[in-house]
Amino acid sequence: MARQPEDTAKSKSSERSDDNALIRELALLLDETNLTEIEIERAGLRVRVARNISIAASLPPNYAPAAGAPVAAAGPAPVADIAKHPGVVPSPMVGTVYWASEPGAKPFVEVGSKVTAGQTLVIIEAMKTMNQIPSPRDGTVTQILIEDGQPVEFGEPLVIIE
Repeated sequence: MARQPEDTAKSKSSERSDDNALIRELALLLDETNLTEIEIERAGLRVRVARNISIAASLPPNYAPAAGAPVAAAGPAPVADIAKHPGVVPSPMVGTVYWASEPGAKPFVEVGSKVTAGQTLVIIEAMKTMNQIPSPRDGTVTQILIEDGQPVEFGEPLVIIE
């Protein structure tokens, strides 16, 4: 026995309202659990509900770098000034910076080290891969602007070579 067109329209309308109810239920679940997205699959129907959130990173007002860290040789300078310094070597990638090839090993460079173009300055670990960061020019390392094991962003100043 064939279905009447009216029955088909009613069943599609019913399916849509069921889908809408499911989506509303998932959206409420996102709010209740503070999740950013949820996906389920039922009877061949896959539904994904996600929301955009923006995260603002901030430091606590009493934040101070660890004492004794060789952050700068000649006192702290404003970040904006350091980034514009002609001898700055920026990070070419996002990752974690290491001064030496392994823990306890001698650092690749120190303040006052003479470097040549292509010489390894630091290693940046990104996605479990160790990337050697070479010196772009000959000169002397006058400042080390990062700490060992510190996460860095793309373009963040690493060292200054003069």
